[in-house]
Amino acid sequence: MEKEAVRIGGGHNHRFGLYDMIMLKDNHIDYCGSIEKAIGKAYDYVQAKKTGLKIEIETRNINDVIKVVATGKGKVSRIMLDNFRPEQIAEALRLVGNDFETEASGGITLENIEAYAATGVDFVSVGALIHQAKSLDLSLKAIVI
Repeated sequence: MEKEAVRIGGGHNHRFGLYDMIMLKDNHIDYCGSIEKAIGKAYDYVQAKKTGLKIEIETRNINDVIKVVATGKGKVSRIMLDNFRPEQIAEALRLVGNDFETEASGGITLENIEAYAATGVDFVSVGALIHQAKSLDLSLKAIVI
């Protein structure tokens, strides 16, 4: 429901579920043992299954960005710069060049989004759009009379 509300409001959801794009988050990277191994496993899967899925990888710092740039070219489509400050994003973008799409994510609010957009990233994710949404508790139980 939240994603549909964003769409209706004029926003763009780049992923609705795991079927849209492979997203390598920090826990996947940690489980694989390294960024390089996580990229390799995801890329091998995409090639073997011929899914055509793009791969996005979360980076937590500049060192992560350096590793993705070194091993992900031709494999990774998008680098997520997670919880980076705008000045860190500017540094990351210099390293990335035009080889990957980039996405700023984490800690971005309606109050600071302009500073993130001004960095030149391709995408800005704003979870704050839906953080205040209240879940509706629905039950699908039927009473048999």
